[in-house]
Amino acid sequence: MPTNALLFAWNRPVVGREPMSAEHFQEFSNYLAGLQKKGAIASFDTVLLDSHGGDMNGFFLIRADASKLDALQQDRQWFEHMIRASMHLEGSGTVRGMTGEEIPKAMEIWQKNIPS
Repeated sequence: MPTNALLFAWNRPVVGREPMSAEHFQEFSNYLAGLQKKGAIASFDTVLLDSHGGDMNGFFLIRADASKLDALQQDRQWFEHMIRASMHLEGSGTVRGMTGEEIPKAMEIWQKNIPS
């Protein structure tokens, strides 16, 4: 299982653009499923959060090796999806992260650098 992840998150659809958002959500889900089938990513999860008053209400968690995530973020089709999302979603954005066996390594570095 890859230990690198890309989080694509959003707040909510722009008022009046909900139909566009729903359509793009399905297209983006299909896009990610195609990437997984081709081996360009290892997997992805779609998460819709319960209402909580915060500014993140859903996300896709995409897992792949770092080099595959680099390639994904450089791909024109990915870029087009991100541009489209910015036109109908409030607060959309991506951030890289780590999972699995990378967590203890990162925590070791973090703990080593805590001032005594």
